[in-house]
Amino acid sequence: MKTKRISKLKTTGLALVLLIGGCVWYVRANPRVFNESFWSHAYCIAQAGSPFSFYANDHGGAFPVHTNGYGDALLLLADDDTFYFYCLTGPGFSSDALKKAKTSGANLDEAECGRIYVQGLREDSNPETAILFDKLPTPGDHCHGFARLTQPFGREVLFVAGHHQFIRTADWPAFVEKQIKLLIEAGIPESIAQSYYANLPE
Repeated sequence: MKTKRISKLKTTGLALVLLIGGCVWYVRANPRVFNESFWSHAYCIAQAGSPFSFYANDHGGAFPVHTNGYGDALLLLADDDTFYFYCLTGPGFSSDALKKAKTSGANLDEAECGRIYVQGLREDSNPETAILFDKLPTPGDHCHGFARLTQPFGREVLFVAGHHQFIRTADWPAFVEKQIKLLIEAGIPESIAQSYYANLPE
């Protein structure tokens, strides 16, 4: 009996180790699901609407533009390094890069930005035009806990009017087609309009 009990304990222990190991592997293999957004609005895009609005009010209705790229343009929204940079970046990226660039005065490489900012728009542009959106598709920053395991992937998007929306990956191609048309209507060259949506990670 003792031998059977020991054997059963070993089997149970091995099963538990395999289960824990499998869980650890799954979490590490799916960083877009198990990131900071698992618990809270770590990259709350809704909060980005206010600084864009404040900037436009102070600059004749125009949103920030910088010749060095949209990374440096985003930094124009912040008065100093106490700004809540997390709303300008997205899943898979750290807001530290933005804060460091703002503090040091260095240029912010677009590759370090977790969200793409579309330059050249104004407060009076078509309100349904996307101005800021996630680079990486994830279950979204407004989906938390184990609901992320079944949530379809997509991208958080902020529009000129200040509202935000989660666009599912399945709907992304149609969304992009519409957005490029809106940018061209806003006077942005087609090649530049397309470049914002080109070569995005799947």
